[in-house]
Amino acid sequence: MVSAPLSVIDARSGDKERLRLWIRMLRTTRIVEGELRERLKRGFDTTLPRFDVMSALHREREGMLMSDLSRFLLVSNGNVTGIVDRLVADGYVARAKRDGDKRTSVVRLTPAGVEAFEKMAAAHERWIAELLGGVDTAEVHHLSEMLHAFRSNWEGEH
Repeated sequence: MVSAPLSVIDARSGDKERLRLWIRMLRTTRIVEGELRERLKRGFDTTLPRFDVMSALHREREGMLMSDLSRFLLVSNGNVTGIVDRLVADGYVARAKRDGDKRTSVVRLTPAGVEAFEKMAAAHERWIAELLGGVDTAEVHHLSEMLHAFRSNWEGEH
């Protein structure tokens, strides 16, 4: 469940406004994510999860262990395995056994994967600029700082 009825929250505590903020953040995220999914499908015949995997591997040019990749993306190993299998079949990702350990695989982008991802990433950046274009630069900076501080405040507790 993502929200509670506003009527059960004490308005004097500020909790009602916090709940409204949460709902607005969630709604905004879902709208932007939905638009990105559609544009990736239309423009590149790919999915947001594939884009996310390629993005993570683009950051780590030497490759990542499958377990590290799933932990980084906050998804199960099974979800990552299916996506990586399809990216390998498409020639965008290479999988290799880690030296000395036949049970673990290291995955990395192939040159074709780097090229494809960089085209998608450039479009993705343009789309985000367009979708969030109504937020001025000072507000972007302020909101980013607030969200970073919020994350830092509770991240260590969970």
